[in-house]
Amino acid sequence: MNWFWFSVVALLCWSGSDLFSKIGCREQGDKTAHLKMVLAVGVVMGIHAAVEIFVQDVPISLDIIVTYLPVSLLYIFSMMLGYMGLRYIELSISSPICNSSGALVAILTLVTAGLGSISGLQLGATALVCVGVVGLGFVDMHEDDEARAARQSLSNYKYAKSLIAILLPVLYCVLDAAGTFADSLVLERLDEDSANVAYELTFLAAGLVCLIILLCKHERFTFRQETPKYVGACFETAGQLAYIYAIADSEHVAMSAPIISGYCLASVLWSRIFLKEKLSWKHYAMIALAVLGIVLLGLSDGLTGDV
Repeated sequence: MNWFWFSVVALLCWSGSDLFSKIGCREQGDKTAHLKMVLAVGVVMGIHAAVEIFVQDVPISLDIIVTYLPVSLLYIFSMMLGYMGLRYIELSISSPICNSSGALVAILTLVTAGLGSISGLQLGATALVCVGVVGLGFVDMHEDDEARAARQSLSNYKYAKSLIAILLPVLYCVLDAAGTFADSLVLERLDEDSANVAYELTFLAAGLVCLIILLCKHERFTFRQETPKYVGACFETAGQLAYIYAIADSEHVAMSAPIISGYCLASVLWSRIFLKEKLSWKHYAMIALAVLGIVLLGLSDGLTGDV
């Protein structure tokens, strides 16, 4: 069940990326923070791609880059929207909304491929993850202003309800789900390592475009503000490497995708500990459902004998 452990590693790394990306992009006065974040991720991924090509001898060609380009662009655009949304909403709310994409992927996979060999336990576990992640994202829409103010009282950052605050994570969710579903199909024809290098080189190109835009805007870079972005970029790159191997097992994509999307659960925990974002009992109830689903997915795969 290698797919399960790769999914867990991706979950942990991407939750770390969430935390440091939030720290690097939360200043509401910095309207180009999302471009600087894309630049940081592009630089780190470009370095890793160079190691893969020149040290690990991973094969790469223009044909591979072009084949994987639609998937790369879906991911990159979704991430840029996610980074932009971090200025308008708490991480403990944004991350679950963004990662409802795993639920969409599971549903889309089941609709297009049928139930197949998925057991009742696996189907129920997937449903728990989907309900937990999606439900957590929508809790914020039903919270009154007084409850919100009380929940934010310990944090140094205050956020008000706004359409853009919800719209940006939702757009991330849709684009990321499309990318994940396309990924599982494209990786049937491409080597996982080559596909990952193609993605990293495309992200490097996107980062260079952002750098040109930033230079044209005469933006300044400071060590204090940029350091969290590059730490987050390192976590993002490590998580991507684990993800590419997890999602390559197309037989388990309906289960690995919800597990990986569950990294928002760890993100919620980090936001509570490090960002002082307080949650309501409704948040914790949805978290409990999703965690239970993730554990059952791992156990069910072991019970069915997959290794």
